[in-house]
Amino acid sequence: MKPITEYLDYRQFMQDYYDEKKRLSSFSWREFARAAGFSSPTYLKLVCEGKSRLSSAGAENVGAALHLAGFELEYFKAMVNYCHAESDMDKKKTFELMLELAKNCKVKVLDGEAFKYYESWIHPVVRELAPVMPGATPGEIAKRCCQAVSAGEIRESLDFMVKTGLLKKKGEGYEQADAHLKGSSEVMPVALRSMHREMAQFAEEAIEKFPASERNFTGLTMGLSAEDYEQVLQELELCRKKITQIALKSRSVERVYRLNLQLFPLTWGGRINK
Repeated sequence: MKPITEYLDYRQFMQDYYDEKKRLSSFSWREFARAAGFSSPTYLKLVCEGKSRLSSAGAENVGAALHLAGFELEYFKAMVNYCHAESDMDKKKTFELMLELAKNCKVKVLDGEAFKYYESWIHPVVRELAPVMPGATPGEIAKRCCQAVSAGEIRESLDFMVKTGLLKKKGEGYEQADAHLKGSSEVMPVALRSMHREMAQFAEEAIEKFPASERNFTGLTMGLSAEDYEQVLQELELCRKKITQIALKSRSVERVYRLNLQLFPLTWGGRINK
């Protein structure tokens, strides 16, 4: 079986444990449930199928039946809480706990690096700034940021991105590498939504912080069909790609900008007769 830190879904971990035991012996769901203290012989099978769920006490009992102890038991219980979290905030806090548990035991969590990169505005901004400020200290980079950030946070960001291959040292400075952080469909939406909220807040602050000549805010309220909506998405994606090419071909960098492309409903769905 894979190490427990390569799992984010406790149900998959339980299923893989069962499959491995079944492959090597006559292990059954009844035996698994009895070891965890459940009277129903099919309860854990239903949990693995997503038709039921573990409580906090159940997670403790199943952890013991899985022969987990110490760090691995705490990680398993945190994984149960992560899967059952109903809000992004709760998911984020629980995943951060899983990362901390792994860090203390010097092991790596699947998707941990991608989550860390996208959960904060600091890393994307520093990744753009550091290469165009050769020889700059973390404090000097911090002073160029419009949002409050300490030299220590900049230093941690630089170290993190060198470690993950997003930046590499070049003489007295840094250059961007072609490395990409890939995350699973479970974790990435949580981290990205966290960044979207953060950037949306910065956009709101920018209305008062910068003169109109240094920012661009436009908007359009419109009625669309589902088909028209898909076409607008395609146009936005094409626009984003064209802007990306402009940025990649830029011969010099004077400032780091954030472009938010936002399209969201103002009314509930359903056909409106005109």
